[in-house]
Amino acid sequence: MAKQKKSRMKVSFGDRMISVITYVVYSLFAFVCAYPFYYIFINSISNNDLSKRGKVLIWPKEIHFNNYSQVMQIQELFGSFKISLARTVLGTLLTVIVAAFLGYMFTRETLWKRKFWYRFVTVTMYFNAGVIPWYITMDNLGLTNNFWAYVLPTAVAPFYIILCKTFVESVPKELQDAGEIDGAGTLRIFFSIIIPVIKPILATVAIFAAVNQWNSFQDTLLLVTDSKLYTLQFLLYNYINQASSLAGLVNSTSSGTSLAASLAHAATATSIRMTVTIVVVTPIILVYPFFQKYFTKGIMIGAVKG
Repeated sequence: MAKQKKSRMKVSFGDRMISVITYVVYSLFAFVCAYPFYYIFINSISNNDLSKRGKVLIWPKEIHFNNYSQVMQIQELFGSFKISLARTVLGTLLTVIVAAFLGYMFTRETLWKRKFWYRFVTVTMYFNAGVIPWYITMDNLGLTNNFWAYVLPTAVAPFYIILCKTFVESVPKELQDAGEIDGAGTLRIFFSIIIPVIKPILATVAIFAAVNQWNSFQDTLLLVTDSKLYTLQFLLYNYINQASSLAGLVNSTSSGTSLAASLAHAATATSIRMTVTIVVVTPIILVYPFFQKYFTKGIMIGAVKG
């Protein structure tokens, strides 16, 4: 006990100050990261008139959930949510599988012109032909007003391939050699040996790809005119630009709401922005905790070779 007390006494004033400063800095950083989401949430459930006038800053005022019930009555919202969910799931699965397979193949010395193909893929990270050639290419491939325009163009992602390749290179070569001795082919080795070992980097790629798919709306803006293929994010983009007219639409289509609705619960441009933002952002935030244990390991091993 005496030794423990002595060791505690040895902590200098400078060390304590550094610890205090570190905690303060990290606390401020956490606050800066978390407050915008908190601010949007409390404004989405507060008195709409007070929110519109910027009176809700720290605590929600006159809590209600009418904004969510009203927004959920917009028919296009659920259709767009299904499109966003479908593109996120399918796009993420395809991106992960392609990145893992190509990352694995680029480590095999038996692949013809392996270095050439690897450099050919990675060099595309540094060049961009621009929007017009991209649109012409997509149009020629029949990917305008087509759901697969959300999925296929993102299948081959050089950055994810590099992460997977670097991770596969850290896998003991003896595992693959043992599989080949037992007569396993390329695909059998890939699915039975490589995939189970590289789960951390696959989870990392899945998070990156899912966030990218879920948040994307520019492809909808440029390639899609059919409202049935609109994504949730594209609706959010339109809502932000046309929030005032949308508020009138919500108020006019709300079932069971009288024309003399109270000002506190009547939808405003601000309430629409806040509510739809929460609806869009929450699903992708909820996904991260399930992959968190793989995320750090995948980034560290996949980004540093050695």
